[in-house]
Amino acid sequence: MGTMFGTDGIRGIANRELTPEIAYKMGRIAGFVLAKKNKGKNAFLLGRDTRISGPMLEGALVAGLTSVGVNVHLAGVITTPATAYLIKELGGFGGAVISASHNAFHDNGIKFFNADGFKLSDSVEEEMESLYFQSEDKLTRAEGEAVGRVYHDTAAGERYLDYLLSTVSCRLDGVKIVLDCANGAAYRLAPSLFTALGATVITLNNEPDGININRQCGSTHPGEICNAVQNHRADLGFTFDGDADRVLAVDETGKLVDGDAIMLVLAKYLQEKGRLKNNAVVATVMSNLGLEKAAEKLGLKLLRAKVGDRYVLETMLAGGYNLGGEQSGHIILLDHNTTGDGLLTALQLALVMSEKAQPLSRLTAGFTRYPQVLVNCRVSKRQGWEQNERIQQAIQETEEKLDGRGRLLVRPSGTEPLIRVMVEGQDEAEIQALAENLAAIITQELA
Repeated sequence: MGTMFGTDGIRGIANRELTPEIAYKMGRIAGFVLAKKNKGKNAFLLGRDTRISGPMLEGALVAGLTSVGVNVHLAGVITTPATAYLIKELGGFGGAVISASHNAFHDNGIKFFNADGFKLSDSVEEEMESLYFQSEDKLTRAEGEAVGRVYHDTAAGERYLDYLLSTVSCRLDGVKIVLDCANGAAYRLAPSLFTALGATVITLNNEPDGININRQCGSTHPGEICNAVQNHRADLGFTFDGDADRVLAVDETGKLVDGDAIMLVLAKYLQEKGRLKNNAVVATVMSNLGLEKAAEKLGLKLLRAKVGDRYVLETMLAGGYNLGGEQSGHIILLDHNTTGDGLLTALQLALVMSEKAQPLSRLTAGFTRYPQVLVNCRVSKRQGWEQNERIQQAIQETEEKLDGRGRLLVRPSGTEPLIRVMVEGQDEAEIQALAENLAAIITQELA
């Protein structure tokens, strides 16, 4: 990866690290690069979440795109997965969503998609970065009638909801559902979706003001919805992040159900229907050992990708799998969309409950979470730990002590000077001691 794009687009503090000037220039580059790869198409879809900086960056992106002759269709406030779906529906050459996902409001980001609704490949991002860092902008400048036009797509959200509803055949009459919309992009779509199916909907955090997105709410702060499900005696709860590409669920007892447990429920359902491709699920190295054990009992293959939905997707596409995701609730259902989709995942989980006439607590009964300890080791540099003899010896000794009863993962942070140590096992006191001992050695060697 280069210096502009991270693991999920371009992201930074709005108007400091991600400025309108950057957005304008990347708009010009995206319009040129993506249109070149899809000759004959001239339509670019642009969505955003509820952050106060969204319209500012949207205006800059539009200026850049139209300056190279691109027609831009503005979907307004809409979720990231809705943007991915609508790009394909539009038949354009690409699109983008302005969002920093689960980050606080002062951050923002730009996630670009290709004509098929997939996030850009490394090679395309590298091509765009190369153009960005050229000393002179030699890209075309449209003049006269060649300047791009701007269209406001006021019905984009409704078309996306219609599509989601087409993926299920159930009704949810009599079901009480609590939704935490994180004051983000799903604040109108989520309640409309479940109301359309007849559910009684109780909505939390659906009054965005530009600065309250993800603030003590949503999937990164699930305490409120867990309490709300209990207090309202609801059947189910769903909590989304700012751009609704991820979701966590809450069962009728108020217990949080994470992405690992959600994947297990969906995998078992698809397996029973004969629709789980290659009888496998793609998770990440951070997914709980409990998911691995439960998958084994069901005769499912569990593949582990690097942390990040782009790596989950790469593994899915390479192996022809249709279900994958992360513990954080970023679930990819490739039969229906090209990226993690919180609303779609929530809807499919509600479908399983409806068809089986079982509460979520019973559907997740086959998943037992193993205790997991994560210790971050601050180091002077992230490189070199794999060649350090003392660290490698300590890793080997830790694995021997686990003796197949647990799992050890050591990995560098992708953004900070940290080495992360994760240990899973049945005895929490034991794995805590093992993690802290290994972390102390790593810190001593690399501090």
